Amino acid sequence: MPADMNDYFKKKQPGNGGNNKTPNRPQSQNANSGGGGGKALPSWLFVALAIIIAAVFFKPFTIINSGEVGIKVNTGKFNEKPLNAGLHFYIPMLQKIITVNTKIKQIIYSNENNVVGGGGQYKRLNDIQDDGLIRNNAIPVLDKRGLTVHIDLAVQYQLRPESAPKTIERWGLHTWEEKIINSKVREVVRDVIGKYAAEKLPEMRNEIATAIQTKVTQKVQALDGKPVVLSAVELRNIVLPVKIREKIEQLQAEKQNVNIAEQQKERAKQEAQKNAEIARGEAERNRIVAQGQADKIRIEAEEQAKANSLISASLTNELLQLEQIKTQAKFNEALKVNKDAQIFLTPGGAVPNIWVDAKGKEQKAISAQ
Repeated sequence: MPADMNDYFKKKQPGNGGNNKTPNRPQSQNANSGGGGGKALPSWLFVALAIIIAAVFFKPFTIINSGEVGIKVNTGKFNEKPLNAGLHFYIPMLQKIITVNTKIKQIIYSNENNVVGGGGQYKRLNDIQDDGLIRNNAIPVLDKRGLTVHIDLAVQYQLRPESAPKTIERWGLHTWEEKIINSKVREVVRDVIGKYAAEKLPEMRNEIATAIQTKVTQKVQALDGKPVVLSAVELRNIVLPVKIREKIEQLQAEKQNVNIAEQQKERAKQEAQKNAEIARGEAERNRIVAQGQADKIRIEAEEQAKANSLISASLTNELLQLEQIKTQAKFNEALKVNKDAQIFLTPGGAVPNIWVDAKGKEQKAISAQ
């Protein structure tokens, strides 16, 4: 309690020489009625209360979360050493702490109405979400002949924590992404796409994607202090003018028809070759069969000739007479069984070799003669 209030209550008590007209009361009653109210509160309590009020009002501290760094500014001058996650104090009116995000972010350049990801739909141009997704329009560029082509890209990057104070001081807290990422990406896309005609872009997609990623990475890393870590540059889509798309579709349809005709021609060629192979195989088979038959006949003839030669060489007059006697004996035996048999002799009176029945009268007569 303030000292002036203590004095006031003391003056109100009887016997303190005050000018009040309070009636006299017993001593014990005076002691009981005002004895506890005259003790003053400690002064340190008022100092602590004042400090608490100042802390609440001025808030001379800040909390930096994981994935962020703090930049302390002393009377307008940036401290080069970043502040890591945790509790940090500063002097109000003379100092302030700027918190910047160092998590991986993604910029999508596209003209599609919505991009779904991270559990929701994102708004249009330059809308930064809590998960670090930034949405920009597709990049319009001119091809080799001056036709407008729109390029869809996705770029992943993050602010380098150790150089964040210098980056923000040089490029600005709200403009460093536009100056470092957007400007370099658009510059590279214009340079790369400008080398090709629009109708050639779909065919050269892989080559274009590689060139864009390589050149954007080189330009960002070439900046002083390497302020940004570039994770990926992905070519998502190439949007051609309507007339070019129609022309490409027409050419593709014609090319497909040619391919179909070529396939049919190739199938017919293969079928003809197959039939020719079958015919050649059949002819070869017939030739082999005929050759086999001819070889068989030749071999049999040769063997028969050898047999005949051996037989001819083995024939003598004595052997022929012996065979004649054997044959004559067989005919004699036959005549005993059939007296009407006729015997035909070979020219020159050789050994008979054929006999037949002669049962008719004429035959009997001839036989008798």
